[in-house]
Amino acid sequence: MTKITVKNPIVELDGDEMTRVIWAKIKEQLLLPFLDIDLKYYDLSVTNRDATDDQVTVEAARAILRYGVGVKCATITPNEDRVKEFGLKKAWPSPNATIRAIMDGTVFRKPITVSNIPPAVKYWKKPITIARHAFGDIYRDQELVIERPGTVELVYTPQEGEPQRLLVNRFDGDAGSGVAMAMFNTDKSIHSFARACFTYAIGEKINLWFATKDTISKQYHARFREIFAWEAEAHRAQMEAAGITYSYFLIDDAVAQIMKNEGGMLWACMNYDGDVMSDMIATGFGSLGLMTSVLVSPDGKYEYEAAHGTVTRHYRRHQRGEETSTNSVALIFAWTGAIGKRGELDGTPEVTAFARQLEQAVIETIEGGVMTRDLLPLTTTPNPRGVDTWTFLNAVEERLRAKLAS
Repeated sequence: MTKITVKNPIVELDGDEMTRVIWAKIKEQLLLPFLDIDLKYYDLSVTNRDATDDQVTVEAARAILRYGVGVKCATITPNEDRVKEFGLKKAWPSPNATIRAIMDGTVFRKPITVSNIPPAVKYWKKPITIARHAFGDIYRDQELVIERPGTVELVYTPQEGEPQRLLVNRFDGDAGSGVAMAMFNTDKSIHSFARACFTYAIGEKINLWFATKDTISKQYHARFREIFAWEAEAHRAQMEAAGITYSYFLIDDAVAQIMKNEGGMLWACMNYDGDVMSDMIATGFGSLGLMTSVLVSPDGKYEYEAAHGTVTRHYRRHQRGEETSTNSVALIFAWTGAIGKRGELDGTPEVTAFARQLEQAVIETIEGGVMTRDLLPLTTTPNPRGVDTWTFLNAVEERLRAKLAS
């Protein structure tokens, strides 16, 4: 079989634990036999990030900006237990957060729908895409444990003029200890987030929701609402041409409304809300193993990944030589997302067609009753066949080869 040539490189970011093992197998079995592709490889394993003082993460992000498309395996964000386990120099920051900051990107997460795995919410008929603002807020905060009586203030010192001080709380008496936190965002980042959301919604021709709690946070959250309203006006003509609408909700109202809506919209969320709601949507449509994730920069650079983590529990079993049944669907779709986008940007439809054929091979395998065991409680297929990690990949490869041969 003649290999399909991928015109320009894709940046590959390798990861950790069970996902790293499956990642290599996907390349070996489902990609490299069929594609002539230049992969710019960066090892983002936690040990290599430690060895390079995390510079490899910065270099990988810059490479995505240079080549336009990247694909990332799941990685470990170490806590103190992981620092001890791997003998690391420090608890390095989340590589995802570092890459997001460098790309100034917005994360879009969309469930992979399969006909024999119905949503847990009976009203949901169409995929719900979550857009998460991937900058600032609690993820870039400063925190303080208060251990004795005193005063916490928020102080802004302008380059010119007198400082402005706001009392946060007086810790005294019975309330002489506690915790305090300060966080921030920037107009530039919020505008980039809003523009990315409107551009995505217009391109996909789906309605856009945005939700905050500006009735309580009358300046911080209200700033987000104001900027989204400004961008909505700026994109009005494009939205009308696409036949879509923009709606603002309070976050609690949005949560209530989403539970009785058929779906099919893009739901834009602030950083923390997006972190939480993307897991809710993923679980509602099946599992994190059936959830795509793409980071999009304002100037149209893309980094695809699975929405889930490194599957440590399965990796421990794998290390002991025991059988695993790890769901590889989201990892495969990370690759197909990147390959499909590369073909789209390069004007090579045969590359994009290969990506879609591989996705269809995965879906048809599950719909045919062959799936990893995490999906068995979710499927409507009578007498489904729960298989191990490698048997599932073999079944996908068999279907893919049949499609390509025909």
